[in-house]
Amino acid sequence: MDNQPGSQKSSIIPGSGKVNNWAASPSHLCYHFGTSGLSVAVATGVTHPLDVLKVRLQMQLVGQRGPLTGMGNLSVHILKNEGPRSMYLGLAPALTRSVAYGGLRLGLYEPSKYVCEQVFGSTNIFVKIASGAFAGGFATTLTNPVEVVKVRLQMNPNLRRGPIGELRRIVSEEGIRALWKGVGPAMVRAASMTASQLSTYDESKRILIRWSPLEEGFHLHLISSMVAGTVSTLITAPMDMIKTRLMLQRESKEVGNYKNGFHCAYQVLRTEGPRGLYKGGLAIFARLGPQTTITFILVEKLRKLAGLDAI
Repeated sequence: MDNQPGSQKSSIIPGSGKVNNWAASPSHLCYHFGTSGLSVAVATGVTHPLDVLKVRLQMQLVGQRGPLTGMGNLSVHILKNEGPRSMYLGLAPALTRSVAYGGLRLGLYEPSKYVCEQVFGSTNIFVKIASGAFAGGFATTLTNPVEVVKVRLQMNPNLRRGPIGELRRIVSEEGIRALWKGVGPAMVRAASMTASQLSTYDESKRILIRWSPLEEGFHLHLISSMVAGTVSTLITAPMDMIKTRLMLQRESKEVGNYKNGFHCAYQVLRTEGPRGLYKGGLAIFARLGPQTTITFILVEKLRKLAGLDAI
């Protein structure tokens, strides 16, 4: 990190021996949030086809029970009938959201943890969970409109108006409030995912450094990020499915009567069974696992290059 006198405030995190530097230096803030946003954007670009599959799988057999199409068969169907470009539907808003959402989600975690450390004198696992939940929920609230546009584009391969045209259509036909459809479940999902992802990654690193020969570096970051990706997928898959259903209510004739996230979850359980909450779960894991790994490995490398401490 930038260590110029008067530009930062430093403290030692209890029990870690790690110096935490915080300051109002514009370059420091730019590097801090920029490395986070860039890392998430790169990971999103690599795993975007899996995100398209996830959304399509989550909208299968809405309100019905029955056999589900697997991820492999759905991939073949999309490639055969819609072409390879369909696997990148909604990429522009996805990347836009990644820079803003990813930068805020990862970037706010450490400041939140630092504030809690100052207030409570501790950075235990509960503080890490709370910090991650705040960062994820806040970031999602601000970027939900871009997510709505993205999932609409992913479900409509024949649209030719692009992200801006779709945004204008939603506002003119459904009102500006439609841009925050599904924001409740999205906030819960993002808070849960960020809390589980970042706290698990942070805590895994601490445990591995303490109880294994691993030190800060690629292998530590790889193992910790794989653990974090697995935990966050298991926790957030049902919330992700509910969020998608709410955002696409106007896009499906069968979906139009969900009052809120709890009502959606109840209807899914009643009409589609418990498995309904994990529709697209394999695609979520296949996407979120590698995405988490790429994000953390890349952000740690970029932070090192920018002179920032490891997460």
